[in-house]
Amino acid sequence: MASVGAQSAKVPPPPDILTTLFGTESGEYRVRKHLFVLSFLLHTMGVILIVISGLYVTAHREEIKQQVAIVFSGKDSLLSLPPARKQGGGGGGGGDRDKLQAPKGSPPRFASQQIVPPAIVIRNPEPKITAEPTVVGPPQITLPQLGQLGDPLSHVIGPASNGTGAGSGIGSGTGGGVGSGRGPGVGPGYGGGIGDGPYRVGGGVSAPRALYAPDPEYSEEARKAKFQGTVILWVVVGADGRVHDTRIYRSLGMGLDERAVAAVKTWRFDPAKKDGQPVAVQINVEVTFHLY
Repeated sequence: MASVGAQSAKVPPPPDILTTLFGTESGEYRVRKHLFVLSFLLHTMGVILIVISGLYVTAHREEIKQQVAIVFSGKDSLLSLPPARKQGGGGGGGGDRDKLQAPKGSPPRFASQQIVPPAIVIRNPEPKITAEPTVVGPPQITLPQLGQLGDPLSHVIGPASNGTGAGSGIGSGTGGGVGSGRGPGVGPGYGGGIGDGPYRVGGGVSAPRALYAPDPEYSEEARKAKFQGTVILWVVVGADGRVHDTRIYRSLGMGLDERAVAAVKTWRFDPAKKDGQPVAVQINVEVTFHLY
């Protein structure tokens, strides 16, 4: 019995657990109980934040779903429509000379005629004409509504603003539409519809008809050389019947290109029409120089 007691007396005691919190201060580390208190508080705060965020997501499920759709809808969502075979282009823009850019969002419904232009910030809560705000475009085209009115090509996620443009509408352009272009449509183009650039003749778009087209003046260099020929210009005839953009498609030189551009800028047209409405259109114009 004595030998058994002696052997049991030699069994070492179990080691201490968490000596830095409950230890005997005989190890290499000092006891720092305040660190354990700080760790406990941080973990408690993390759990509380997780619970609060979960409750917020549950209560605001629809708002969060709309905002994610706005952020990730992308630029191609507007211009992913298949191009027409015989016509193209279109677009529009607007703004209210605000300091802030127009935020990302959906354009209003398309209609063949526009009575009231779109607006995010309503300046007149009691307008004389009460009608649904629309943009000019094919009524059969419907774009996904993201729950917030705005410019679908904007990269700004911010407060409500009609944009830095002018002439009513939304965006940085002019004309009562949405976007950076000119006209009552949507996008960086001209004259209505969706897209980038003016319409082209065909597919329901009529050609403009010249009403005033004076002949260009000869340059002295070409006159002395008895030089003749034709300059071909790429021009955009706006919905107002005026020439807005000119580019030289085929050059003659000898100062005749500049004279052709100067002459065409003075021309006036009966504008092209689509569905009975004037629209901007891209055409090629031949300016012929000949000596009599």
